[in-house]
Amino acid sequence: MENYTICHCMQVTYADVENALHRETRFENVESAFEDVQKITHCSTGCGGCHDKILDVISQIMSK
Repeated sequence: MENYTICHCMQVTYADVENALHRETRFENVESAFEDVQKITHCSTGCGGCHDKILDVISQIMSK
């Protein structure tokens, strides 16, 4: 399993995003999954600089 920090403001890792996705996530599309992951991990609520990277990670995980 990959594990590196994606959101430095909130210290959210790849594994945190992956775990959040497998918890209670709507897999309708990447944006709705992002909203769910954000509620669980609080990622991208600081500076917002990780927004696109988190969308990429969610898309990658959803395509597995």
